[in-house]
Amino acid sequence: MKAIVIGGGIAGPVAAMALQKSGIDARVFEAYSGTADGVGGALSIAPNGRTALQAIDAGHVVERIGTPMAGMVMQSWTGKRLGEFGSPPELPPMLLVWRAELYRALYDEAVKRGIAFEHGKKLTHIDGDNVRFEDGTTATADVIIGADGIRSTTRRLIDPAAPEPRYAGLLGFGARLADLDGLDDTRDKMHMVFGKQAFFGYQVGKGEGGWFANLPHRTPMSAAQAREVGNAEWLRRLAEVFREDRVPAVELIRRTEPDELVVTGGLEDIPSVPTWHRGNVVLIGDAAHPTSPSSGQGASLAIESAVQLARCLRDLPREQAFQQYERIRRHRVERIIKMAARTNSDKAAGPVARVLRDLLMPTLMRLARPSSFAWQFDHPIDWDARVALPT
Repeated sequence: MKAIVIGGGIAGPVAAMALQKSGIDARVFEAYSGTADGVGGALSIAPNGRTALQAIDAGHVVERIGTPMAGMVMQSWTGKRLGEFGSPPELPPMLLVWRAELYRALYDEAVKRGIAFEHGKKLTHIDGDNVRFEDGTTATADVIIGADGIRSTTRRLIDPAAPEPRYAGLLGFGARLADLDGLDDTRDKMHMVFGKQAFFGYQVGKGEGGWFANLPHRTPMSAAQAREVGNAEWLRRLAEVFREDRVPAVELIRRTEPDELVVTGGLEDIPSVPTWHRGNVVLIGDAAHPTSPSSGQGASLAIESAVQLARCLRDLPREQAFQQYERIRRHRVERIIKMAARTNSDKAAGPVARVLRDLLMPTLMRLARPSSFAWQFDHPIDWDARVALPT
């Protein structure tokens, strides 16, 4: 069996490596003419994402580049601690990684394993086993895997009526900093602040740290549109937005140079993608189940799906493999997408809702059962177990 993977971001290289381990030859076709070095801000790899990578002998890839996050401390704009949660102690900790480094590490690992990448291949048509690219070239395979992101061309080709991304009402920003003198070390905890006007997250360690902000904005803006405003102007606006918050947001923003700011544009998701596969084409990652960054699970879910699809194709005929892959993945990923949407609502809360949230959250966090969070993270994948259809 031969496979074509459309998209060389995060899910694509993982899918190719997982397919290779399953005995399936895979090539990756990427629309951009070169590698995506230096693109993107911070994200987390949850324990379940690490577990999925370990299943294909790639756990070391993120261990080399990640900073452990033992927990997330929730705070109000006054600095009051609202609660804390983290992954179960028996699981590996979450890792804070920078997308550019994660991308490069996965890309290099795939190349090291003999995976072929072809750049400048923008998908335009799929006809049976054949795919055609904008440059006029074609490729043929038994399986075509769409790993081409939230605005997936593959998804549109197999279902022209597929829903468009939904704007979450928030714009995303972030930066990586080395100038941390005089700032309190958060050790291995990410601090998440429900500010008076916007949401702010930060982690400060020895020699390096970073921050991100989610700014409520009535109208959607693409990353390109947001960048037209100018990084210096966004830093000025963000400093003003967090001016009254009794946390180090303004200080971290002040230490950020304009060329260090990452502007990601509007946060988006799709609550449910109706069609995951058609014929010999199947979707993974953000092409199948795009969740907003507020989930903290986007990359990890993409990695999970890539590995599970490879297992299904290893053990079942193609159509049955696609059906079983969707059966074992859809409920889990859509549940996380729904949770992230609620988090986005909390981040954009108005004055009354903000007061109620800050009053109720400490009690709710104390009463929450560990299983309320653990199910996301405790998701083992037994690579050697045979995938079987339900009886």
